[in-house]
Amino acid sequence: MSRFAKLLLVPLVAPLLAGCNAVVMAPAGDVAVQQRDLIIIATVLMLLIIIPVMVLVVLFARKYRQGNNAKYEPNWDHSTQLELVIWSAPLAIIICLGAVTWVSTHLLDPYRELGRLGPDRPIVAEVEPLEVEVVALDWKWMFIYPQYDIATVNEFVTPVDRPISFKLTASTVMNSFYIPAMAGQIYAMPGMQTRLHGVINEPGTYKGIAAHYSGHGFSGMHFETKGVSDGEFEAWVAEVRNSPDMLSRQRYLEVEKPSEHVPVMHFAGVESGLYTAIVNMCVERDKMCVSEMMSIDEQGGLGHAGIDNLAPELYGGGEKNRSPFGPQKTYVAAICSTDEAIAMTAKLPALKAPNATPLVGKGLTRPEMVAQSNAPALDWLAGKLAFNQNTSADAL
Repeated sequence: MSRFAKLLLVPLVAPLLAGCNAVVMAPAGDVAVQQRDLIIIATVLMLLIIIPVMVLVVLFARKYRQGNNAKYEPNWDHSTQLELVIWSAPLAIIICLGAVTWVSTHLLDPYRELGRLGPDRPIVAEVEPLEVEVVALDWKWMFIYPQYDIATVNEFVTPVDRPISFKLTASTVMNSFYIPAMAGQIYAMPGMQTRLHGVINEPGTYKGIAAHYSGHGFSGMHFETKGVSDGEFEAWVAEVRNSPDMLSRQRYLEVEKPSEHVPVMHFAGVESGLYTAIVNMCVERDKMCVSEMMSIDEQGGLGHAGIDNLAPELYGGGEKNRSPFGPQKTYVAAICSTDEAIAMTAKLPALKAPNATPLVGKGLTRPEMVAQSNAPALDWLAGKLAFNQNTSADAL
């Protein structure tokens, strides 16, 4: 075969090769299946107008080509029937596409709790969702299982047909959590918490990736997602619990340091309140939590007493970000202890997703944010601040 013939085969073979691993169009989770169906429906609706237009372009070009004896009407300028077709067909498609998109957007809201495991398979009330706390690190993924007091790095295992409730955050920069076979991508951001709900319906090993560029090690920031039976999941949990490694605050600060192509890591235990401290950006025990800072700001601030409330910035016991052109960087020091700040945060209501059924349209309840209804916590903090300010300046 000549080289020219081989080059002609490239555009013919390329579409076939592109479909070798079309996981988005052949997912293993019900949420991803519904998203796939939405893509297909939207594409078909748009093709209803695109294909006729493309056909008419060819027909018009052929009919009115030079040399054809087509009827010539130089004074023609209007046709009511043609205007109706031109305007009504696209308008009807836009209305259908808008309705489908609006309904699907609400049903597939990542904050929305699952209402089913699949078509005609509602979730049984006795089934407890698997809670997973996800942290995007540089450049690896950490998964904390609070119900089992274990954690992993770059490995996510879930029972098949069990709803999964994700809470996601990041340590330094924004990233995007994406398991194409399970559900759509969702951003993980430092100092914030996002939510995602999904399910794996078929056993297997699937790929999870970082879908947002986040630095030098981004290309290796992926992990395996395994859908297993309940028995296999319990055996895996037992295996993780046999690990000699424990995820304390100090250990987390070590794992958090930038690293690339990190192998799977298991942690047999997780220090209490660690994920909340990560979200509040106060894993270091002498660092003020975001929740504490926001509560102080809501109370009016600390005035002049808070100006010098700084501590040198440390990282895992060593100095961090020391500049050769200036003084050591600092951060705002905690007034309350970290444990007290975590306890205060624990008093606040967690993000509450609305029930998935039925879809009530315009009156659909939106998830509440964490910072609402925190009067008891603020009253507690106000008393704490008053005590500190009245005792001595050293308390700051």
